[in-house]
Amino acid sequence: MRNKFRSHFLIEVALVAALAIYLAVAEGQAVGDNLAFTVAGAGLMSLVTYWTLSTLRGGLEVIAVRVSRPGH
Repeated sequence: MRNKFRSHFLIEVALVAALAIYLAVAEGQAVGDNLAFTVAGAGLMSLVTYWTLSTLRGGLEVIAVRVSRPGH
Protein backbone atom coordinates (compact mmCIF):
# COMPACT_ATOMS: atom_id res chain seq x y z
CA MET A 1 0.00 0.00 0.00
CA ARG A 2 2.89 2.39 0.78
CA ASN A 3 4.47 1.80 -2.63
CA LYS A 4 1.16 2.53 -4.33
CA PHE A 5 0.89 5.77 -2.35
CA ARG A 6 4.44 6.75 -3.31
CA SER A 7 3.76 6.19 -7.00
CA HIS A 8 0.51 8.17 -6.74
CA PHE A 9 2.42 10.97 -5.04
CA LEU A 10 5.07 11.07 -7.79
CA ILE A 11 2.34 11.25 -10.43
CA GLU A 12 0.71 14.02 -8.39
CA VAL A 13 3.94 16.03 -8.47
CA ALA A 14 4.20 15.56 -12.25
CA LEU A 15 0.58 16.63 -12.78
CA VAL A 16 0.99 19.74 -10.64
CA ALA A 17 4.16 20.62 -12.57
CA ALA A 18 2.27 20.17 -15.86
CA LEU A 19 -0.51 22.41 -14.56
CA ALA A 20 2.02 25.06 -13.51
CA ILE A 21 3.56 24.97 -17.00
CA TYR A 22 0.11 25.24 -18.57
CA LEU A 23 -0.76 28.24 -16.40
CA ALA A 24 2.56 29.93 -17.26
CA VAL A 25 1.89 29.44 -20.98
CA ALA A 26 -1.74 30.55 -20.62
CA GLU A 27 -0.86 33.76 -18.78
CA GLY A 28 -1.13 35.98 -21.83
CA GLN A 29 -4.24 34.38 -23.31
CA ALA A 30 -7.86 35.25 -22.75
CA VAL A 31 -10.16 32.42 -21.73
CA GLY A 32 -11.95 31.09 -24.80
CA ASP A 33 -9.62 32.69 -27.36
CA ASN A 34 -8.32 29.28 -28.32
CA LEU A 35 -11.02 26.72 -27.58
CA ALA A 36 -8.73 23.69 -27.82
CA PHE A 37 -6.24 25.29 -25.42
CA THR A 38 -9.03 26.17 -22.97
CA VAL A 39 -10.52 22.66 -23.12
CA ALA A 40 -7.08 21.10 -22.60
CA GLY A 41 -6.56 23.32 -19.54
CA ALA A 42 -9.96 22.47 -18.11
CA GLY A 43 -9.27 18.77 -18.63
CA LEU A 44 -5.87 19.06 -16.99
CA MET A 45 -7.36 20.90 -14.02
CA SER A 46 -10.04 18.23 -13.66
CA LEU A 47 -7.44 15.46 -13.80
CA VAL A 48 -5.26 17.18 -11.20
CA THR A 49 -8.26 17.62 -8.90
CA TYR A 50 -9.32 13.98 -9.25
CA TRP A 51 -5.77 12.73 -8.76
CA THR A 52 -5.21 14.96 -5.71
CA LEU A 53 -8.33 13.62 -4.03
CA SER A 54 -7.33 10.06 -4.90
CA THR A 55 -3.82 10.59 -3.53
CA LEU A 56 -5.18 12.11 -0.33
CA ARG A 57 -7.43 9.10 0.09
CA GLY A 58 -4.44 6.79 -0.34
CA GLY A 59 -2.44 8.80 2.18
CA LEU A 60 -5.26 8.63 4.70
CA GLU A 61 -5.46 4.87 4.20
CA VAL A 62 -1.73 4.54 4.90
CA ILE A 63 -2.13 6.62 8.07
CA ALA A 64 -5.18 4.60 9.16
CA VAL A 65 -3.33 1.30 8.72
CA ARG A 66 -0.35 2.64 10.62
CA VAL A 67 -2.52 3.90 13.51
CA SER A 68 -4.61 0.73 13.72
CA ARG A 69 -1.61 -1.60 14.08
CA PRO A 70 -1.44 -3.06 17.56
CA GLY A 71 1.67 -2.15 19.49
CA HIS A 72 2.27 1.16 17.73
